[in-house]
Amino acid sequence: MTATETHHFQAEVQQVLQLVIHSMYSNKDIFLRELVSNASDACDKLRFEALQDPGLYGDEPGLKIEIHADKAARTLSVRDTGIGMSKQELIENLGTVARSGTRRFLEAIAEGRKADLSLIGQFGVGFYSAFIVADRVTVTSRKAGASEAFVWESTGDGQFTVSEGPEDAPRGTTVTLHLREGEDGYLDEWKLRSLIRTYSDHIGFPIRMRKPDSDEMETVNQASALWMRPKNELTDSDYQSFYKHVAHDFGEALAWAHHRVEGNQNFTCLLYVPARAPFDFQFSRDERKGLKLYIKRVFIMDASAQMLPAYLRFVRGVVDSDDLPLNVSREILQESRQVERIKGALTRRVLDLLDRLARDEPEKYAGFWREFGATLKEGVAEDAGNRERVLKLLRFASTRSESPGQLVSLDEYIGRMAAGQEDIYYLTADGWNAARNSPQLEALKARGVEVLLMHERIDEWISGYLHEYAGKRLRNVAKGELDLDELGESADRAAREQAAKEAEGVVARLKGILGDAVRDVRVSARLTTSPSCVVLDEHDMALHMQRLLRAAGHDIPAARPILEINPSHALVKRLAGESDDARAADLGWLLLEQAQLAEGGALDDPAAFIARTSRLIAGEG
Repeated sequence: MTATETHHFQAEVQQVLQLVIHSMYSNKDIFLRELVSNASDACDKLRFEALQDPGLYGDEPGLKIEIHADKAARTLSVRDTGIGMSKQELIENLGTVARSGTRRFLEAIAEGRKADLSLIGQFGVGFYSAFIVADRVTVTSRKAGASEAFVWESTGDGQFTVSEGPEDAPRGTTVTLHLREGEDGYLDEWKLRSLIRTYSDHIGFPIRMRKPDSDEMETVNQASALWMRPKNELTDSDYQSFYKHVAHDFGEALAWAHHRVEGNQNFTCLLYVPARAPFDFQFSRDERKGLKLYIKRVFIMDASAQMLPAYLRFVRGVVDSDDLPLNVSREILQESRQVERIKGALTRRVLDLLDRLARDEPEKYAGFWREFGATLKEGVAEDAGNRERVLKLLRFASTRSESPGQLVSLDEYIGRMAAGQEDIYYLTADGWNAARNSPQLEALKARGVEVLLMHERIDEWISGYLHEYAGKRLRNVAKGELDLDELGESADRAAREQAAKEAEGVVARLKGILGDAVRDVRVSARLTTSPSCVVLDEHDMALHMQRLLRAAGHDIPAARPILEINPSHALVKRLAGESDDARAADLGWLLLEQAQLAEGGALDDPAAFIARTSRLIAGEG
């Protein structure tokens, strides 16, 4: 290549650039954190590649990062001796290929998430933060093992150029920022040193700057793996500083656990629970990142998907193994028994951390639950081996809650169970109001029995795995028979049986009216004030979940509900005494349809429901 080539930014990259350039973001310091982090990644990549090909180091074996401030030229440079980039990699990585990170960053902002540019690094597009303080950025890079260097340059105006670099360009990458007017503070070496200590002190490679009033270079960070240092040498500030580096988060971690594990496997882990959901959290179930795998201090990969189950995907941190082979690949990771044992140990450490947080700092745990509670619930279905431990950590609203945010644990529920109560009762519903006002709760409320109200969409799915906790059976009050004898109500059995006998006529009449629309009609032990409710068999899917899955295009067979009636209610009595068959049919269908609506079901014929309701209100035949 003898001439300068001009390329246009891919559209989404340009959108990110415009957002960055015009953001007026107050905490501009993030650009240095992101550029140093990228430089560290480049050094990590070279160290890994050189395990197979030591010749990649060439005549410069040292891995380091250098920061130079040139006050005369008003430029700030961040140089690394890492893997470097070829011409094509410069084009693809910095401008033209549609990258998932840019799309996701823009989607998160478009969906109304907090447009906090401090989190730009979570999307893998942290390089663009350079344009917060620079009106022109130059990148000079020579890939390890290559003889040619190339220069990428842009003012962020929609295009960039790529040209040949100097013949004597060293291996690695130099990012040079031509600072905007008013940003000369970033040329002050004391300010730069302070920022490095704050955000990049625990980068595992030396970050070097010139000594004051000298051309001699000195290391200005710890340049050691923080997780390998003894815990008694580390302060909370050290841990928080490393969290901000590893999680690309300006906020602080909620809690962390630092362990050295010795035995069948030897490894060290430093695990963090964020205080808030990461900016890209909604995208990260299938493409999980945040737990970095090192082997003997050599970075291998981001191994969240291999080292932690999906329901703990909010965890950030590092794990450093002494036992895994250095040439480990993703395929080996997925099949390795050693990895499975490490995964099990890490899962236990995270659950220990959450358990300690819930026990000792309940206010902090409440904050964690608001951010990640729905994710943790997935563990009930996905992790049979730790199901009891996960259940202990779950929190639910209940019939004693005054708002959906007033929550109770299963242990607290058991501690205040009614006299004679042996089971844990719960109800799933499509929303808080639908749950707390469900007619299925009436008899239990009348007897002072607390019921857990599970009103999030994930709850119906996990309810299929809610069998037992602490020796107590979990029972869905909207499914199957509800036997209240355990609550000291056996004396009422004869009265209920007598009521059922007296209602045989109206039950038979309803069966004739409703036909195949219901599986059965029976007198209810659940109802005290409502005329009717629908009940499903133990393993049937809730009506509201059936509706959601059908709306999503799934072929869900209709589950015929059981209609339970309250024979003492005026509407049922009216049906029992109604001599007009047409009006009786309207009353019968009304009993079923209003019960279906109360449980979040959808009516097959809403117009017919409105017509018969209008006829009954108007007193028409």
